[in-house]
Amino acid sequence: MPQLSDRLNRLAPSATLVMSQKSSEMKAQGIDVINMSVGEPDFNTPQHIKEAAKKAVDENWSRYSPVPGYADLRQSISAKLKNENNLDYSVNEILVGNGAKQCVCNAIMALVNDVDEVIIPAPYWVSYPQMVKLAGGNPVFVRAGFEQDFKMTPQQLEEAITPKTKMLILCSPSNPTGSVYSKEELQGLAEVILKHDDLFVLADEIYEHIIYNGKHESIAQFDGMKERTIVINGVSKAYAMTGWRIGYMAAPEWIVKGCNKLQGQYTSGACSVSQKAAEAAYTMQQECVEEMRQAFERRKNLIVELAKDIPGLEVNNPQGAFYLFPKCSSFFGKSCGDKVINNSTDLALYLLEVGHVATVSGDAFGDPECFRMSYATSDDNIREAMKRIKEALANLK
Repeated sequence: MPQLSDRLNRLAPSATLVMSQKSSEMKAQGIDVINMSVGEPDFNTPQHIKEAAKKAVDENWSRYSPVPGYADLRQSISAKLKNENNLDYSVNEILVGNGAKQCVCNAIMALVNDVDEVIIPAPYWVSYPQMVKLAGGNPVFVRAGFEQDFKMTPQQLEEAITPKTKMLILCSPSNPTGSVYSKEELQGLAEVILKHDDLFVLADEIYEHIIYNGKHESIAQFDGMKERTIVINGVSKAYAMTGWRIGYMAAPEWIVKGCNKLQGQYTSGACSVSQKAAEAAYTMQQECVEEMRQAFERRKNLIVELAKDIPGLEVNNPQGAFYLFPKCSSFFGKSCGDKVINNSTDLALYLLEVGHVATVSGDAFGDPECFRMSYATSDDNIREAMKRIKEALANLK
């Protein structure tokens, strides 16, 4: 009987994509479903970026691109890192990939060996542990729950490190929680990392520009940390360019060279036209980024207010990204008719089937007491979705 590889059988499907697919299937049946399961801005790509892409098509930017990305784009990324983050990266320390997701996987595949351990604070983005497994490594989860605003402490990090630890994956602002590490909190983690030789941090900063209190801080800024850090970022979230598939890593040149070798074997360079569009995103006017950030902040304030008004939910106040990750364990053991809520997966399915709102179970993110809602949708959708959720949860007894 045909068998898939052991490598593939170790992987779980993406829970966010599964819920999005279920939502699409219900919509196809004529059911009015509000999809809050996918982390994707609902804005269109800004016009000046689209114009740059059209110009690239007209100018025949249609050939294979260099594996690490066009030099002009990498130079614009280098300038962005200097101007916005005060980080000095040469063009040779930057690699452009097919989305930040590929860059995360590149870094893990390039650095993690069989039996190496990778520390992942939980809650985490669903793909991190699956990528570690794909590389043959072992994910080590450190619980950073609701009561500590979903942020890992230096003491927790120190206690999780063993002689086999190769990497820490840190996402700030966070998917799925929206939590943001302060400069002081990052410095505390950096001090622990620097005490251990050959320990690297993968800093996923894709939500950098969607932040509501203060400014984004990168762990790469501290003395000695640039040599230990792989910064991951891209244009998807800040510029509403999810489908253009452009992300990048900034890292020590030896790591970038290794990822260039890897990427050259399984995808080669990213889309030529998308790269020219991304170059425009980084080098032209930035007002669009702030306009979208303000809209997300307004929506965040709205969904937090409405969620706090739902009995049984515990809600924090996220400071970045566009997710709310409320604690829902008070509903476990309750039921409505033949639907029994044993865990957050049951709750998410109940909200979809009864409330017609697509969310994602916290089980998928390593925190079974919570569930994730994306508020990257209209104010009206948020109001209606929260009304449906409130009514559906009120029926659980």
